[in-house]
Amino acid sequence: MRVVVQRCKRAEVTVNGASVGQIEQGLMLLVGITHDDTEQDAKYIADKVAGLRIFEDETGKMNLSVLETGGQILSVSQFTLYGDCRKGKRPNFMSAARPEIAQPLYDKFNELLRAQGLQVETGAFGEMMDVSFTNWGPVTLIIDSK
Repeated sequence: MRVVVQRCKRAEVTVNGASVGQIEQGLMLLVGITHDDTEQDAKYIADKVAGLRIFEDETGKMNLSVLETGGQILSVSQFTLYGDCRKGKRPNFMSAARPEIAQPLYDKFNELLRAQGLQVETGAFGEMMDVSFTNWGPVTLIIDSK
């Protein structure tokens, strides 16, 4: 499981011009799932995201987590995170899990974040989405469960 974490001031995802999820200050997550990912991978990533200390404390140090700041999360499924661009000019997406495997695990990941007390908004799995956000810092990290 691979997640791109971006600290944001706001984020929104729309499908066909209609907003399906939006947040204010918090984390914008792009979530990729591969074939051999399990609920254990989802739990590892959810715990890491919830506790990641990338928000500034009163002294200006990145010392606080999204939980500690009361921030929100916008989680968007992103199979292209497993795109292989090493050969040719067209990415190969064979490492991305098929939707019937990926969607239940993506849903479980979001449930695990919510179980920690976080407000989690999502995109629409498998749909063509427009994602907009204001990256704050900018702060962007990649977490991989392997």
